[in-house]
Amino acid sequence: MSERFYLTTPIYYPSDHLHIGHAYTTTVADSLARWHRFAGRDVYFVTGSDEHGQKIQRAAAAKGITPQAYVDEIVASFKHLWNEMNIEYDDFVRTTDHRHHEAVQAVFQRIYDQGDIYKSSYEGWYCTPCETFWVENRLVDGNCPDCKRPVELVEEESYFFRLSKYAPRLLEYIEEHPEFIQPETRRNEMVNFIKSGLEDLCVSRTTFDWGIPVPFDDKHVVYVWFDALTNYLTALGYPHDGEMMDRWWPANLHLVGKEIMRFHTIIWPIMLMALDLPIPETVFGHGWLLFDSDKMSKSKGNVIDPVVLIGEFGVDPIRYFLMREVSFGQDGNFSRKALIERTNADLANDLGNLLNRSLSMLNRYFNGVVPEPLAAPNAVDQALIDYADNLGASVDGLLKELKLNEALSRIWQLVGKANKYVDERAPWNLVKLEDQSELSSVMYNLVETLRIIALLVQPFLPETGAKMWAQLGLEGLETKGLEDAVWGGLASGTQTVKGDPIFPRIEIDKDKAKGERAQEPKPKPSPKPTLKEAEGVLISIDDFMKCELVVAKIMEAEPLKGADRLLKLQVDIGAERRQIVAGIAKHYAPEDLVGMHIVVVQNLKPAKLRGELSEGMLLAATSPQGKLELVTVSPDIPAGSRVK
Repeated sequence: MSERFYLTTPIYYPSDHLHIGHAYTTTVADSLARWHRFAGRDVYFVTGSDEHGQKIQRAAAAKGITPQAYVDEIVASFKHLWNEMNIEYDDFVRTTDHRHHEAVQAVFQRIYDQGDIYKSSYEGWYCTPCETFWVENRLVDGNCPDCKRPVELVEEESYFFRLSKYAPRLLEYIEEHPEFIQPETRRNEMVNFIKSGLEDLCVSRTTFDWGIPVPFDDKHVVYVWFDALTNYLTALGYPHDGEMMDRWWPANLHLVGKEIMRFHTIIWPIMLMALDLPIPETVFGHGWLLFDSDKMSKSKGNVIDPVVLIGEFGVDPIRYFLMREVSFGQDGNFSRKALIERTNADLANDLGNLLNRSLSMLNRYFNGVVPEPLAAPNAVDQALIDYADNLGASVDGLLKELKLNEALSRIWQLVGKANKYVDERAPWNLVKLEDQSELSSVMYNLVETLRIIALLVQPFLPETGAKMWAQLGLEGLETKGLEDAVWGGLASGTQTVKGDPIFPRIEIDKDKAKGERAQEPKPKPSPKPTLKEAEGVLISIDDFMKCELVVAKIMEAEPLKGADRLLKLQVDIGAERRQIVAGIAKHYAPEDLVGMHIVVVQNLKPAKLRGELSEGMLLAATSPQGKLELVTVSPDIPAGSRVK
């Protein structure tokens, strides 16, 4: 029997539409689910919506509609977002589902029957936004310690769950199972909370009726958190489907935000202890996704709508940013600038450029057909082969430990090694040799590396993996698994299909201008130049500093079809690679240019020449004899160095 992996997200509260922080949690869960399927494990991935409670009832009343109509509309937006984000869940639990009502009432009845739920009266403080009860000594300046908003004094008849009875048993369990609460900082927080004293939990309400009725007392509705936590059993058919429970319970991973760790690591395991059910293997409390270092909040006006971002940037850049930018378990920061920079650097310049340049050379040297590796690998070849061959197992090990961004970093190390390999092995020089066996082997190594990268990225970036697979001329990606991500799986003779760049570079200045132009002050008109300035075209130092001159290394050069004067260059400017179209074909042969270190203007507005994008301008001078010569520098000066 194969390994199994049952993971869940929180079920989100439909008081409003979801923001990028919710997308972060679910994208991580989806990527883990996809990876474990790819690794050959049986996976069950559950998400959903938590639809009851006083807050929902009040919001619906304010709109003049029923609570059910209110949540139906918002839950539809949840499902739309998950579809846009390429989230593939196995079950979506709504707490308004009939099956969930049955599960909650069965749990409540069983715990009551064994004496762990009792009736009393409650007088204390209640935070409606958090749906949380607080004793007075837990308040902070009289407000909710979680959201810092005012609490209400509540007095009503209620049923109570004996949390205090189970506190010693829970502490013992946490001590014996350190993997249960992750990361360690969250575990320490929860242990301290339990040791400070657990009060019995109020688990029913009578002051509103939007909830699941207590099975033996319909004047009461079940407390919303007791209701919501049961969803993890609802998804397995509890209390009816014993086969599903036997197969999938206990959960391997509850993935939650750090603000709801207390519910998942204190109330939930005690509920399970009372039910005599096993405790989940791990509850992982990840950090918040902040906006410009501030927690996202509708009241602050800093909530980011992921649907808008997807429409502008595409889904895979958003997924990649969320998983790579944030150190899993810690708070992370979202900004538009960081998203664009990460997309340009990692996706456009590194991965997209590697695919494009490799297939371009394959087209040029072998008509796009994957050659057979003929030469014995040298040390440089073998280093690339070994890293690629072992990478799948390495990533799998990291993801078992929930080291998500480290796993992605390992994959991008292979992308970086492959780009470096192109420069070290210089296929444009090997093509000049009479014996083409070394060129064949180098090109095979590059395309085989891309095949392995496509396999390993597709659980995280599904569209990217599929696009790479198609350009490599391969089929059946959906049938491939981790066992296929080993060296030698690419058949020689495969016809590749080079397409458009999979990640066009985003122009940061243009993008910023689009959003900021309205706030920028209008420039003051320049004073008229003096006669001497006009005749000599004098400029100020400020004008000169607007030109960003950098050293660029020419990586590739080829004629532009239908243009006798133009050459198309691929240049490395340090942080990225760019394409420049230059009118130098009458003065330089393409093969003579490769490896030269030249000077280019890197902040020139991109233009199209004969249908090809040119992203810069090289500097050159013309001799008295009419010979045009490029401005060059010593190869000892690295690409990207600023020319001043």
